[in-house]
Amino acid sequence: MLLRRSLIAASVLAASLGAHAAATVGQPAPDFTLKDASGKMVKLSDFKGKHVVLEWTNPGCPFVQKHYNSGNMPATQKDASGKGVVWLAVNSTEKASGDYLEPARLTAWLGEHKAQPTAMLMDEEGTAGKAYGARTTPHMYIVNPQGQLVYAGGIDSIASSNAGDIKMAVNYVKQGLGESLAGKPISSATTRPYGCSIKYKS
Repeated sequence: MLLRRSLIAASVLAASLGAHAAATVGQPAPDFTLKDASGKMVKLSDFKGKHVVLEWTNPGCPFVQKHYNSGNMPATQKDASGKGVVWLAVNSTEKASGDYLEPARLTAWLGEHKAQPTAMLMDEEGTAGKAYGARTTPHMYIVNPQGQLVYAGGIDSIASSNAGDIKMAVNYVKQGLGESLAGKPISSATTRPYGCSIKYKS
C-alpha cells in the first residue's frame, strides 16, 4: 500500500513538473489535425461554433481507470454530448510505450466502458499534446465556440486514484461547461491537472 501511494505521489509530482509549455486560457486554442481510431482525419477548427472538450487519456493509467471504471468519465461525456458539445479524446502515448494501444484496441476499450466521445484521436507523435502542454492522463481542456481556450486542468478537484473520492469532488469540466454554455465566465478556468505522466515520443 505504501509503495502504491509513493507511486501515485510520484505520478502527481511528475504532473506538476511537466516540461511542456501550456496553451494559455483566454487565447486561441491551438488547431490540430489528427486521425481518429477509424482512420478519419479530424480537425479541431472544423468544430468552430460549438463547445469542444479535449480529454487526454491512456487506458493503462490508474487515474484514467478511476474515472472510466467508475463510469464518471463516460457520464461526463454523455452529459456534454447531450448539450451539443463535441468531445475529443486524445491519446498521445508513443508507439514504443508498453501503455500504447492500437486504434482497434482503444475502440474496444471505449466500448467496454460505454464511453461516448465524439472521436478518439491518435497522437502518437505527440504534436497536439505538446501544443497544449498536456502533461497528464487525464488532462482536460474546454474550447468555446469562438475557438478560444476557456478551461485547462484536472477533471475534478480531488487528486487521487480512489474512485470513492469522485462523489465528493467538484467536476471542473461539468461545472465549466455549464457556466460557459450559460454565457458566464468559467469560475475555475485553470486548475492543476493530476494523473500519470504522458508517455511522449522523445
